[in-house]
Amino acid sequence: MSENNREIRRLSTEEISGELKQGEKKRRILRVLGSTLGGLLTVAAIVVLVATFLLPTLRIYGSSMTPTLNEGEIVVSVKAPEYNKGDIIAFYYNNKILVKRVICGPGDWFDMDKDGTVYVNKTKIDEPYLTETSFGACDIDLPFQVPDGQYFVLGDHRETSVDSRTMQIGCVPTERMVGKVFLRVWPLDDLGFVS
Repeated sequence: MSENNREIRRLSTEEISGELKQGEKKRRILRVLGSTLGGLLTVAAIVVLVATFLLPTLRIYGSSMTPTLNEGEIVVSVKAPEYNKGDIIAFYYNNKILVKRVICGPGDWFDMDKDGTVYVNKTKIDEPYLTETSFGACDIDLPFQVPDGQYFVLGDHRETSVDSRTMQIGCVPTERMVGKVFLRVWPLDDLGFVS
């Protein structure tokens, strides 16, 4: 027989059976890998949806909320059924997300002295989160009544904050709200709840 001719060998039943088992084992491994990958993709999609819609994570830009929140900090918010006085909220404004504090709600009367003291329904409110008061930028007529379904918001750094005191921002309707800011996650040494 020449070198170019190969010898044809008959496979035994055991060898054929072994080859079939090896092929089946490979298919099983591929099925397990496929289902594992599918499961991981599903979990990743759920995490992205939760992070986007239920617990949006936001980075703070600017100084309008100092000293409570500082530029560069990362916070988490949650959609709430209602918002209360003192809550820090995130809301949409002109394709941006702003973060401010709820001062009063629908139907309330907002007023402010020239020194920056805030009154809601003719009662001075306690604002322990402020380090200084300021009248800041205000182009609305005071006292001002908050429309139904909307909230009057101010930044904690009143001198620099552009907020509901201006017609540019105005009161925030509930449908524009991203959620209530409740947790600071960065920097790690300041990790904790926000109030």
